[in-house]
Amino acid sequence: MSLVYKICPRPLWREAEALGRFTGAPVDHADGFIHFSTAAQAAETAARHFAGQGDLLLVAVAADQLGEALRFEPSRGGALFPHLYGDLPLSAVRAVVDLPLGADGRHVFPEEIAPR
Repeated sequence: MSLVYKICPRPLWREAEALGRFTGAPVDHADGFIHFSTAAQAAETAARHFAGQGDLLLVAVAADQLGEALRFEPSRGGALFPHLYGDLPLSAVRAVVDLPLGADGRHVFPEEIAPR
């Protein structure tokens, strides 16, 4: 199973849990799709777009559960990033974990996707 990751402020994710689906963050609404990252891209995404922010969650999503609505499209430097055109059904979520800040101010990722 291939996973994609969404970095999400805890309050926004709690709203999604109450709603039964994730409709996206403000940046997702503005761009017309929900931004995701692969495991290899997640740390850079956190550093670029969530630097210094606490109270974040890392949401792991089964890519194969999203069907054709998930597209890998060029973004930063031409790298292919996963974009979801539609709401994220919570049934596709495999894990939701805290994404704390370390002593150096960078986010601490779970070992299985930590940058090497």
